[in-house]
Amino acid sequence: MGGSPIGSAVVHSTFSVERTYPTTPARVFDAFADPARKRRWFAEGEGWSIDEFVLDFRVGGSERSRFRFQDGPPAGNDTVFLDIVPDRRIVFAYTMMVRDARISVSLATVEIVARGDGTHLTYTEQGVFFDGTDDGTNRETGCGEMLAKLDEELAHHP
Repeated sequence: MGGSPIGSAVVHSTFSVERTYPTTPARVFDAFADPARKRRWFAEGEGWSIDEFVLDFRVGGSERSRFRFQDGPPAGNDTVFLDIVPDRRIVFAYTMMVRDARISVSLATVEIVARGDGTHLTYTEQGVFFDGTDDGTNRETGCGEMLAKLDEELAHHP
């Protein structure tokens, strides 16, 4: 991770999170492409209220979610899919908001590779964080937690 100190008007950060799942690349890819599956591991969780989750998984398509954690402020995520290669790659850009304020804009790449009898996933994000909202550290932690939830999704929903 690199960037400016938190508190600056703009902080740039790049990070990668890697996971290996004991399943096929097709099943991992499907967990991103199928709206019901993606909602379970990406949006739902203990303490989260989901007001909206819409997924149009295709190049040029979008994903929109509106949510809040416990009694916290409303937040949102607006995504545009830029490149999709089935069972291999997903590239997307997304904006995160809290209330009506944009807190970050990111470009993310998901690489899916067969490895042995499983699948290796590399998630790389290049983020721009605004006005002291993050330095990329919290986002990297959150992405790691989401990819752990993906592992649970793959184990419990064949």
